[in-house]
Amino acid sequence: MFTIVIQAGGKSKRMGEDKALLPFLGHPLIERIINRVSSLGDELIVIANDLVANDLAANNMADYQFLNLPLYRDVIPNRGALGGLYTALSVSACPIVGVVACDMPFVSAPLLGHLKNILLETDADAALPSTEGGLEPLHAVYRRDTCLPLVKEAIEDGLWKVIGWHAQADVLTLSPAETRQHAPNPRTFWNLNTPEEFQAAEEVARELESAGSGDPARASKANSPHAQGGSPDPPVK
Repeated sequence: MFTIVIQAGGKSKRMGEDKALLPFLGHPLIERIINRVSSLGDELIVIANDLVANDLAANNMADYQFLNLPLYRDVIPNRGALGGLYTALSVSACPIVGVVACDMPFVSAPLLGHLKNILLETDADAALPSTEGGLEPLHAVYRRDTCLPLVKEAIEDGLWKVIGWHAQADVLTLSPAETRQHAPNPRTFWNLNTPEEFQAAEEVARELESAGSGDPARASKANSPHAQGGSPDPPVK
């Protein structure tokens, strides 16, 4: 019913190394993301790419094998976030697809679940949260069969913006106030692009734990699919 796709195919140019694999409170950042959302999905997959920035190892796909999850390369290489969305929709087995960036350490499972329910209860093609800064398409949910051809057409037309196809779709957007109802943490959409941002986010997460706010990533780790075993060598496609 619901596929969750973790987008880790970016080039990490400003970070200088593959940020998805950097340790965040002692565990790879992507593992934290997965643990926060894995309980929602019937299928969980990761999109990564071999070629990354700053002369990093060309075979870094192998570095994701420890997740014990299906790994996919971008179907259309070098097309940015829009190409990543096309890949997510192309490889997902379920008709409803949640897409989450690998660099959002405070990603909200309740919000993602709410967006999923919107698509289950309406005919909308996509459901996106928003803030005063705009839409959040990499913390959103899409209907595979209707969005896939629109995203493909946008790529063929030479568009790059991940929302460049929205004018042709029925997109339901949560207002900032509605978004906050389901994701009250103001850091929900904080994405980490530099070492300084990474360090600051890690400090915030550490303070939240010390204050007793709890950490859904740690609490759900034991129930995550890859923590329960599975194939030692998931397919790389």
